[in-house]
Amino acid sequence: MKRLPKALIAAVVLGSVALGSYALGAGWWEEGEPLTFDGPTAAAPRQPGGAQDSGTGDKAADEAAAKTLMPTGPKATFTTQNSLDDGTKIGVTTLEGKKSGFQGKVWVWAPKEYFDPKYANSGFPVLIALPGGNGYPKNYWMGTDLKLQSSISKWSQEGKSLPFIVVMPVLNPDAKYYYDGSDIPGQPKMGTWMTEDVPDFVKANFRTFKSRDGWAFMGSSSGAFVGLKSVLQRPDKFKAVIASGPDTVPDSPLWAGHESKRQANNPEKLAKALAAKPDTKANDVYLAFQIGTKERGVKSLKSFIRDYCKGPVKSRLQVIQDGEHNAKTYVKGMGDGSIQWISEHMQAPIPAS
Repeated sequence: MKRLPKALIAAVVLGSVALGSYALGAGWWEEGEPLTFDGPTAAAPRQPGGAQDSGTGDKAADEAAAKTLMPTGPKATFTTQNSLDDGTKIGVTTLEGKKSGFQGKVWVWAPKEYFDPKYANSGFPVLIALPGGNGYPKNYWMGTDLKLQSSISKWSQEGKSLPFIVVMPVLNPDAKYYYDGSDIPGQPKMGTWMTEDVPDFVKANFRTFKSRDGWAFMGSSSGAFVGLKSVLQRPDKFKAVIASGPDTVPDSPLWAGHESKRQANNPEKLAKALAAKPDTKANDVYLAFQIGTKERGVKSLKSFIRDYCKGPVKSRLQVIQDGEHNAKTYVKGMGDGSIQWISEHMQAPIPAS
């Protein structure tokens, strides 16, 4: 779909949203303080069918042990970026991607439930949140003004959302070009960064789930494209995405001369191929699309859903009344139904019995 040039979008979004988030976030005075996400001390996890289970009949413990991946290490060093009213904090670190070779910032927030002792042996679902525009050097979801994290906390208490760990990596390696979240030949490997290095980093530092049922993306505009493409390209690793005001075709100028590889990163091609597979639980993905009534592209998005969302490619469209092409609109849409829909198809934390 045709949109404003991404350089212009980046200037507007980063200027008006990201910098505002950085300056006005709650707890700004704590910025730079050391931060740890160590949760409650977990007992040695039970091994299903093992000696520890003899005569216990503790199904919750067995389920948690079977599904949870405890932090693998090594631990990252976090500093505080922002604080929420409930006492939780958004931390930031620099990740050196071992597989991509790219080094960039990653912001992380863990919900209050993560620190509850009754979940000490359980993994938590992960939501990789991607911004619009160039998404560099900041990811504007790391601020508190858009209320993404506080909204997830509220929605989880209301039963509308799972208590996601929210991970917010930089989207691109610079503000000069847009890299489509892909491994464009001769360029930084941003596809590997997003689908390999970032998840590996989360697994190293947090209690997560072993299966794709615990992994999802959300993003707006250019970030929605990357999340959408990543889920369609790696359905073995990711289950769902909330794609808000998304681009649906790769359009980085850096693809010039690499048409076959560009098409290998095209959501239309990827969705068509996945839709042709058997409609089984091993193949299904959940695409929660959002778009505002004041945006361009409603017709094109509906055409994408009609043409490519079939069989195992499940979709839902949230049309946001009076919504515009901005992050505030998309958080509202999430609360109106999108976050609940993907939560219903993902793995919830498992409390101790």
